Amino acid sequence: MTYTPSGKHLIAGTWVADAATFTSTPAHGPAHDFSMGTVAHVDEACRAAAEAFLTYGQTSRADRAAFLNAIADEIEARGPQITEIGTQETGLPVGRLEGERGRTTGQLRLFATHILEGAYLDRRFDAALPDRQPAPRPELRMIQRPIGPVAVFGASNFPLAFSTAGGDTAAALAAGCPVVVKGHSAHPGTGEIVAEAVLAAAEKCGMPKGVFSLIQGGKRDVGTSLVQHPAIKAVGFTGSLGGGRALFDLCAARPEPIPFFGELGSVNPMFLLPAALAARGTALASGWAGSLTMGAGQFCTNPGVALVIAGADADAFITAATEALAPMGGQTMLTDGIAAALQSGSARMRGTAGVQELLTSVCDLREAKPYLYATTGAEWLANHELGEEVFGPLGLIVTVKDSAEMLAVAESLQGQLTCTLHLDAGDTDLGRALMPILERKAGRVLANGFPTGVEVCDSMVHGGPYPASTNFGATSVGTLSIRRFLRPVCYQNIPEALLPQDFAV
Repeated sequence: MTYTPSGKHLIAGTWVADAATFTSTPAHGPAHDFSMGTVAHVDEACRAAAEAFLTYGQTSRADRAAFLNAIADEIEARGPQITEIGTQETGLPVGRLEGERGRTTGQLRLFATHILEGAYLDRRFDAALPDRQPAPRPELRMIQRPIGPVAVFGASNFPLAFSTAGGDTAAALAAGCPVVVKGHSAHPGTGEIVAEAVLAAAEKCGMPKGVFSLIQGGKRDVGTSLVQHPAIKAVGFTGSLGGGRALFDLCAARPEPIPFFGELGSVNPMFLLPAALAARGTALASGWAGSLTMGAGQFCTNPGVALVIAGADADAFITAATEALAPMGGQTMLTDGIAAALQSGSARMRGTAGVQELLTSVCDLREAKPYLYATTGAEWLANHELGEEVFGPLGLIVTVKDSAEMLAVAESLQGQLTCTLHLDAGDTDLGRALMPILERKAGRVLANGFPTGVEVCDSMVHGGPYPASTNFGATSVGTLSIRRFLRPVCYQNIPEALLPQDFAV
């Protein structure tokens, strides 16, 4: 059954709309009109979230787990409709949307299981020592408690896993925090049907009305008012460096500054060490081409830079990568704006001194083919702009003169989500020299693989030093992401009847 969105906002359990609208721009299929978000909508949603926190923040882990599982159930019940409108709005293939839906429901269920286990609370207890000399010690207990309403900005490149009921929302709800989502205008219909699923789950589980709200569209003042609203206590964001940094600054400038957990940008460099390059350079080139162009290169872990040491093996890798990318057809970009940014980034790369264009491509409106460029380690070290992310299927091969220059390039890197080593047994010494550098530069370091594809599990870190993210101690994927929306509270000599119920179980 085809889904036709109402075009309304969901605010505290009620679907609302104003006269001002915007029209979606799907890759294919019908366009729809949606109510334009306003500052008044933000205020209403945030006030409702603050009221909801008084009860939702005190709910049991069992009740919140049931809520998370119910959201997953309701999303799965709408699966075919979500896939249909999601593919229309984004141009992503059916298989990708279905896989992303599975990831979205899977992380909701994972978080439900995780909070039931209780280890994330980091409960600590120091018994009273009334007879200790020279001074007695009081009874002290510590536990992690929810921080309050959280604002979440939907991502353009993940309409499900990083948007309405994606990782940030799931983590905040698991922690006990109501959520106000600023939906992404690239896929408002997808956002609305997922919001319907969240609302159905909230009603089924008896959750307070303000536990979740979705505001669509709106001008810049809508996002500004959301991060500056006094009821909001943290922000989750996945998007551009410029937009994220502006919101980060707004959070810091508030009378009460709040944490901004932004994932902003990363080129995810790969270091192809000599023995591995000699043994399997062609295979590495083919694998890189596949990872670089997966989803039209619109993954935050897209490996945009490959580093090799000059020589015959490096030349062969360059040839093989060019040949692997050349026949690849065009893919639909998520939005006109992303396609335009790819063209702009490619033009900037093409016009940079010391950069060679290896593969000339054309981005026709939202249809993009891969781009490939090459430069030297010396040029990279001299030009900071070569390390800036170009979102899309664009690769840069950096040829360094020796291992010392490879180490220098590694040291020059800004913060990354991922860094990759391709190495064989003969590369151990160089790999050992690189590791202390790379672990300071990235949230995830991997060997002999490609970083596209982020496992949702306990040990995953999806974050890194700035500008990969704005908080190097956090992750936006995996169960550790819940900790972003908690804070430790110490209870001194508090009677058991007044302690949070999580101390008892």
